[in-house]
Amino acid sequence: MKSGGAIPFRENAKRSLRDPDLRRAMRAAVGTFGSKRESAVQSLPGFEEYRERAAETKSKVIENLEEFVNLFREKARERGVVVHDAPDAETARKIVGDLFRERGVRLAVKSKSMVTEEIHLNEHLEKMGIEVLETDLGEYIVQLAKESPSHIIVPAIHRDRKQVAKLFSEKLGVPYTEDVEELTKVARRTLREKFLAADAGISGANFLIAQTGSVAIFTNEGNGRMVTTVPKLHVVVTSVEKVIPSLEDLALFSRLLPRSATGQVMSSYLSLITGPRREGEGTGAEEVHLVLLDNGRRDIARSDYRDILRCIRCGACMNVCPVYRVVGGHAYGSTYPGPMGIVLTSALQGLEKSHPIVDGSTLCGACAEVCPVKIPLVDLILALRREKVRRGLTPALERAGMRAFGKAASVPQIFSAYQQYAHSIWPLAKIFGSPAGKKFPRPERKSFVKRVRDAGED
Repeated sequence: MKSGGAIPFRENAKRSLRDPDLRRAMRAAVGTFGSKRESAVQSLPGFEEYRERAAETKSKVIENLEEFVNLFREKARERGVVVHDAPDAETARKIVGDLFRERGVRLAVKSKSMVTEEIHLNEHLEKMGIEVLETDLGEYIVQLAKESPSHIIVPAIHRDRKQVAKLFSEKLGVPYTEDVEELTKVARRTLREKFLAADAGISGANFLIAQTGSVAIFTNEGNGRMVTTVPKLHVVVTSVEKVIPSLEDLALFSRLLPRSATGQVMSSYLSLITGPRREGEGTGAEEVHLVLLDNGRRDIARSDYRDILRCIRCGACMNVCPVYRVVGGHAYGSTYPGPMGIVLTSALQGLEKSHPIVDGSTLCGACAEVCPVKIPLVDLILALRREKVRRGLTPALERAGMRAFGKAASVPQIFSAYQQYAHSIWPLAKIFGSPAGKKFPRPERKSFVKRVRDAGED
């Protein structure tokens, strides 16, 4: 999917850095992720071997994508699932919209799905007059606030308890309270009424099992199970790279995903949906449709950025990224933030739109170290930066500055002279300011090399 208009990442980041509430909420939220993940990882002997196996499995699927997608489609249809292939976002929206119109759907309940965020499904259905209610608590919070998720696992990570309390009081007309348990009860009462009245349920999928045609959904709140079993119609909106070969592989990924995402040994709920309700079964939707989205993924599978399709959407790379941890997810201006978002957004939307966010990384490598499927995120981001320069997408002033620096740095005498006089000309920075709006320390009069030489002479 290509799209014009570059993401204003620098402006967004500056705005985030000036927001003390955001900084405080992000510090409180991400501060616990690392210790929880470490504890959960240590509880699984051979964790690195599991990572290696998972990476190999996902790479195998990407290399043979059509084979596994075709097998999944065949098995799912055998189980009674109506599978719709959607080459792009517009087609996917139309499929769901037409289906709801034909079935007379007026209210749909929805569990967390980043693919539906990617294709802007909610907005499309709401324009048709269909009410869509998010049932994941974090998603429900951002929906009430008319925001987009800022994290792929913790959608409302940017909001603190006081903000949520105020939001619930204003939007739901309940007494103001900061008691987390009471706030949860308020959401539960509101959502339960909607579950029972809904005409359809919409979900995503964590994995698609080619061997059985099953859909695997991991949740912690139980809302995913309600969405997929209470309404008569269940629509799964997911993407082609979610396919894995077998149930044995699902067992492998079920050890990695919760530990990497939330620091849990196992998610509270794992729903395995294999077709609609059969005769004699007490639960399950009577009708199951699955929209299988491409939206550029097959092109990515044939590109140098194919490894990003190994991503299992755990969010671990965001939790350790020093850039994401201070600017939050909205600064990236995309459905997918953080290190994985830099690569996936660029691959899906094109560098013309995403090129500002490829600079949103320190290249420290923490993201690659925690990735459960060993995606070489630093290498991919560096490749994007090289492509950005090659295609002339860097600002003209930056290009001129780098050329000047390159020439100066290649001549030791010029470089040494600059170092010597940098201290004297530094006040000019106060006049012109710095691009990041930061105050940098004044250079020392004597360079490190000069200090060492002088020490040697002494």
